[in-house]
Amino acid sequence: MEHTERKITALTVQKRDTSRVNVYLDGEYAFGLAHITAAWLRVGQVLTEEKIAELKAQDAGEVAYQHALRLLNFRDRTENEIVRSLKQRQTPEEVIAEVLARLRRGELLDDQRFAKSWVENRTEFRPRSSRALAYELREKGINQEAIQEALESFDDEEAAYLAARKYARRIKKMEWPEFRQKLLGYLARRGFHYDTSSAVIARVQAEIKMNESTHNTLLEEVDR
Repeated sequence: MEHTERKITALTVQKRDTSRVNVYLDGEYAFGLAHITAAWLRVGQVLTEEKIAELKAQDAGEVAYQHALRLLNFRDRTENEIVRSLKQRQTPEEVIAEVLARLRRGELLDDQRFAKSWVENRTEFRPRSSRALAYELREKGINQEAIQEALESFDDEEAAYLAARKYARRIKKMEWPEFRQKLLGYLARRGFHYDTSSAVIARVQAEIKMNESTHNTLLEEVDR
């Protein structure tokens, strides 16, 4: 005959993961729970089968939530990235929905904020075109509305200029035809259109020539 009630006979901290508790029922190991889920349990307490099922469900939610928090500790994530990672762990759909709701309530998950931050970071450290940025954001599961808002004031020519200026420092000793071809290829790989790239390259080359001219003038003045 199946027992409808079981008594807690021991509660012990797990050796490999001290954030979890081993629950023993009727003298035998039954299951593990997160500390926060097991906080109200006491030795001698009687649990019904329904309560045991409820505890296990709560624990599944807590385990999934803590996994999501660990992901977010490394860097911001999109909802799609969180969902994909939880699904890889065979997390049930209802648990995933609960985790997403908790993260939103805590303002830890915001695709709009992610999109804006992604564009700002790329612009500062790895400039690329609005077309390339939109593609990257779509790959991360960001919806079109959020992408458009993040790129609303984006300036492709200025981004191309920043990218070209950084790369030009490495190749400025090249002859003009090779210098131009190298920069065109570099900017094309970052999604910039030919017309934008061509105008920016001319601007960068003019700056390099002006700087060299100024440098030579200063050297002549020192030699006098």
